[in-house]
Amino acid sequence: MRFTEHELTQAIHGVAKSVLAARKDVRRKKVDVEQLWSTMDKFERYQLIEGLGSQLIPVLIALPDIEVEAGTRATFTPAQVTEAVESVVGEAGGKLRRKATVAVQVALTTEALSHLPVRRDPDGLLSASSEEGDDLDIVVPDSLEGLDGLS
Repeated sequence: MRFTEHELTQAIHGVAKSVLAARKDVRRKKVDVEQLWSTMDKFERYQLIEGLGSQLIPVLIALPDIEVEAGTRATFTPAQVTEAVESVVGEAGGKLRRKATVAVQVALTTEALSHLPVRRDPDGLLSASSEEGDDLDIVVPDSLEGLDGLS
């Protein structure tokens, strides 16, 4: 599947905050997840995001290509997610270890997919319309000569 950099970033950050939410102090409502995230220094955030990204990005890329319309999120069936995870995990380890790894990866991938933002129109043309409902005339100049501030 082809995801944009923004979509991958939002998915990884969402999973990172979900992992932080599993901490004991956050579960017992002593610390807010957003507060904890903002108090972490850049290196702590990097370590968390890098660890999750190295597990999730290969799986997200292995998902099948689907057509995602502007204004919707990419959705996958549990079977598609499991198949993508199994293709990335391979046959390493024993039977029980592989089963546990697949289960954890499927849960992380499902969580990442739930944090994907709504897909936007790459050209911004579908949402560009006037108040009367008529399409706007968008003119793209051939050159930037004659525009104020550019010399």
